[in-house]
Amino acid sequence: MSKTTVVIPNYNGIEYIEGCLRTMPEDVPVIVVDNGSTDGSAAIVQEKFPEVTLLRFAENRGFPAAVNAGIKAAGTPYVFLLNNDTTIRPDTITELEKVLDQDADVFSASAKMISMYHPDRMDGAGDRYTLLGWAYARGKDAPVSSYTKNCRVFSSCAGAALYRTEVLKEIGLFDENHFAYLEDLDVGYRAQIRGFHNVFAADAVVFHAGSASSGSRHNPFKVTLSSQNSVYVAYKNMPFLQLLLNLPFLLAGCLVKFAFFGLKGMGTHYAKGFCKGIRLCFSKEGRAHKVRFSAKNAMHYVRIEGLLIANLGRLFMGRK
Repeated sequence: MSKTTVVIPNYNGIEYIEGCLRTMPEDVPVIVVDNGSTDGSAAIVQEKFPEVTLLRFAENRGFPAAVNAGIKAAGTPYVFLLNNDTTIRPDTITELEKVLDQDADVFSASAKMISMYHPDRMDGAGDRYTLLGWAYARGKDAPVSSYTKNCRVFSSCAGAALYRTEVLKEIGLFDENHFAYLEDLDVGYRAQIRGFHNVFAADAVVFHAGSASSGSRHNPFKVTLSSQNSVYVAYKNMPFLQLLLNLPFLLAGCLVKFAFFGLKGMGTHYAKGFCKGIRLCFSKEGRAHKVRFSAKNAMHYVRIEGLLIANLGRLFMGRK
């Protein structure tokens, strides 16, 4: 019996979904959660892959809602979340399972994501999060040959990552307030607060097209949501004193981002997202999801603060 269920959220992925599913191992159950696609991609899954479980939403409910539905339906110790615009090697899931099997304190293992169209370049090797409130993909666009060793990361990229199901139940599933972007950072952050950690698995290879649903690396949809969610992630995971201590850095990070996107003609989208993030933090729904401080986790917060500082140093020294 498989230890892992693959969960693939799909939204208008007709260009990629068939290629993705054809690389799935035969002995691993697969669940595709369709987010109200209108391009016929759900029909392809239903007609060509009868062994795949297809869950369908009437409308696009966002990435977190889709993966949560798949996680609830899985029933295995591990779940492998995978974007629809990917292909995997036959041993990818086995390599990810090895990482979680070897250490019960590992919450998630992030695959080595390689650019599908530039296979000598990395798409991501896990995610980092900094004191400025910036999250970024470790190794983005770097040579694949530079990322050959497992290491701890701040969080796994849910575009291709294995998660421990029992920990997800303990800390809560993906926060559906995000809709898209930074929900994987948030869940990895919450796991760290409880003393778990996240690992990059260098031998688990996934090829990723990238930005297949949103259209590009920077676009109004992504900029607005990422801005909103960057505010929300800091608010919900940092206790008051830590948030107060880091506030000057977080605000400086927002100002730099506003200037950056302003030069790209998307400053108003960033500002709109920032304001939506503030409103979300003060809303009933946002307050309900704030992680409650517990003294037993105090040292975990200290360790996380150290990571935020160290990752900022890595960013400015160009050490992805």
